Amino acid sequence: MSAELVNLAANSISIKGNLGAVAYGLAAIGPGVGIGVVFGHSIEAMARQPEAMPVIRTNMFLGFALCEVLALLGLVVPFIFPA
Repeated sequence: MSAELVNLAANSISIKGNLGAVAYGLAAIGPGVGIGVVFGHSIEAMARQPEAMPVIRTNMFLGFALCEVLALLGLVVPFIFPA
């Protein structure tokens, strides 16, 4: 019985070590979708109003930067708060 408990404890330690990688994988989904939406809508807006292209492009890169910050936070947070 005690050998099973030791084996179970060893398995739970290895699972805790991999949770940071799983958390980053899940955290990268949102910014990936967000970047696609930002660029897709900005291209659509530029096609509809070509005269507003400089303003749209500025807002596009601002939205891209904000989405990318979320991805970088998802990468850094597992290192700041280890399991």
